[in-house]
Amino acid sequence: MPFARLATATTPTCHLGLGLAAIGRPGYINLGRSDDLGENRGVEALRTRTHELLDAAYAQGVRYFDAARSYGRSEEFLADWLKARPDVDDVVIGSKWGYTYTADWSTDAERHEVKDHSLAAYERQRVETEALLGDRLDLYQIHSVTPESPALTDKELHARLAEAAGGGLTVGFSTSGPAQADAIRAALAVTVDGEPLFRTVQSTYNALETSAGPALAEAHDAGLTVIVKEGMANGRLAAAHAPEALRSVAEETGLGCDAVALAVVLRQPWAGVVLSGAATTAQLASNLHAAAVDLTDDQVSRLAGLVEEPGTYWERRGQLPWH
Repeated sequence: MPFARLATATTPTCHLGLGLAAIGRPGYINLGRSDDLGENRGVEALRTRTHELLDAAYAQGVRYFDAARSYGRSEEFLADWLKARPDVDDVVIGSKWGYTYTADWSTDAERHEVKDHSLAAYERQRVETEALLGDRLDLYQIHSVTPESPALTDKELHARLAEAAGGGLTVGFSTSGPAQADAIRAALAVTVDGEPLFRTVQSTYNALETSAGPALAEAHDAGLTVIVKEGMANGRLAAAHAPEALRSVAEETGLGCDAVALAVVLRQPWAGVVLSGAATTAQLASNLHAAAVDLTDDQVSRLAGLVEEPGTYWERRGQLPWH
């Protein structure tokens, strides 16, 4: 599997990756976007910002980069960066299919993305991704699987994914929603010719939303690489919005709320790669300090008090505005 390259990395940030959801398109649901991006969110401005973040991440030891068809032009920006740096051959590139970007580079579109887990959607988006990333693509994930997703039961789709895996592409899935654990366990049961189909899982896990933890541990034990997204809870755990317990622990460590929040995830024994969703190089540098955070048992206990009921967490996330 391509993640073996991460396991052999020598930098302390080898288990931190960079996700491009926040910078591949002008509108997203993260809090604080106006401060992060300002008014200039044209294509070239975000292309430049993406390349600066990728350069900074690579220089600091990050080796996994995560995009998606629905992240605006994230695949395009990433492909441009890779082409301009032909000597960068030690990174792992992941993307996702299953959502189509529909906002037409607007922050106030009626719909920003449309979900479709059909075989036809896979075939169309696989061609689109391949046209941009070509053989640099290591991992292709089904985007936001839920227990009712047809991708869990579509045998023809499974056969096509297995065919791609046979050609050297790692096949994975991501999850969202209050029933993440159920979706993970259902996906673990998907096989083709008696062999498990999926080799990676990417799920939301953070100091506020921990419900997927036991299922992610099961996935890890089954041999899957676990990628964690939204470790900052879409900005709810950043300093400007952080709850008092997190601010207190951060002050004790001498590091930022973001570093502490990501350290909570990194300390999970099943966490293979934890994504930073930074929109600025300063945010990225602060996020990467998570590798240096050593939480005490008392601090861990206090942070455990932040956990929300999954339905409450996902309801609040669903109310965050695209901006």
